[in-house]
Amino acid sequence: MATILETCRVPAPSGAAAELSVPLTFHDIPWLHFLHPIRRLLFYDYPCSKPHFLETVAPKLKESLSFTLGHYLPVAGDLIFPLNSEKKAEIRYVAGDSAVSLTIAEFDSDFDDLIGNHARDADQFYEFVPQIDPVKDESEYQRVPVMALKVTLFPGRGICVGLANLHCLGDASSLVRFIQAWASINKLGGDEEFLTKQEVPLKSSSFPLPTNRVRATYILRQTDIEKLKYFVLAKKPGLIQVSSFVVTVSYVWTCLVKSGEQVDDDVLEYFIFTADIRARIDPQVPANYFGNCLGYGAAIIEHKQLVGEQGFVMAVEAIADEIKNRVNKKDEVLKGAENWLSQIKEMTGIRSLGVSGSPKFDLSTADFGWEGRESWK
Repeated sequence: MATILETCRVPAPSGAAAELSVPLTFHDIPWLHFLHPIRRLLFYDYPCSKPHFLETVAPKLKESLSFTLGHYLPVAGDLIFPLNSEKKAEIRYVAGDSAVSLTIAEFDSDFDDLIGNHARDADQFYEFVPQIDPVKDESEYQRVPVMALKVTLFPGRGICVGLANLHCLGDASSLVRFIQAWASINKLGGDEEFLTKQEVPLKSSSFPLPTNRVRATYILRQTDIEKLKYFVLAKKPGLIQVSSFVVTVSYVWTCLVKSGEQVDDDVLEYFIFTADIRARIDPQVPANYFGNCLGYGAAIIEHKQLVGEQGFVMAVEAIADEIKNRVNKKDEVLKGAENWLSQIKEMTGIRSLGVSGSPKFDLSTADFGWEGRESWK
């Protein structure tokens, strides 16, 4: 078990705005009731003593976090869910009241085991994930913080930075920019560089343990990816959109289905993926827009086809066609969006694999200025 050294709330600096309310947009609403937060863990190979960590590293992290929040006020705010359905949900920041929960902890564990690629018990990673405070009921609304942070020291070995945020705060593009800004401000020592429908009440979420799962990392090198592309194009020479993403997720999808439970041949298998659509709609959304701006694609194949000899090629073709004909077409990517909420409900219980995020949003570049940084997960 980790030893909690400090729990505090870090506000934006005193010069920040007094109050800010950001109504949830059409793109945020579908994520409103996904209260299982997005969790990220960054491991840094940084030998550090406990005194140095408490006297130098932790105070600097809190100071740089406060500076960063001055430019990302919604991150310090709360999700406000009105009990009156005529009002819109919003993210609200109020100076003197809003802040981000930060936990400082120490853990005596095998750091190398955690950052390795081999299969290991997945439950141990939740020790480093911060907990977002539960939903609070007020007279006219419910409120819940949108983010929490936890920094854990492995004395003499390394540091883990853990983040948890609600889906409705923003997509991967937005949150990666916040994390990279915090890291850069921490390294530089200042902030000069970074001048629809609501149906049910919110409910706090929890993640039951044990999960009875293991976590492992599998590496596909560039040469492996090129071989997969060559294999597909040799069989389907006219196929468009045979990208690294498409062949990688198709390979993973077919492998997981083939190694999983046996089901009837005509059962449908779904592959669902999100896509940043800032540049895919007209007019385009600015690249620095903070919030959710996602579309999605869904490839559907019968089980017998996916596990068959040509399953991998069929998976590539189905996903590539979805990207070409729906995700990358400005007049198609939002078609039927008014039905997305009902479609999400209909997908409950289906056999599916989902992928979110993107290699383009690279958190491995989040450099807090700790010399000797080698490992990131």
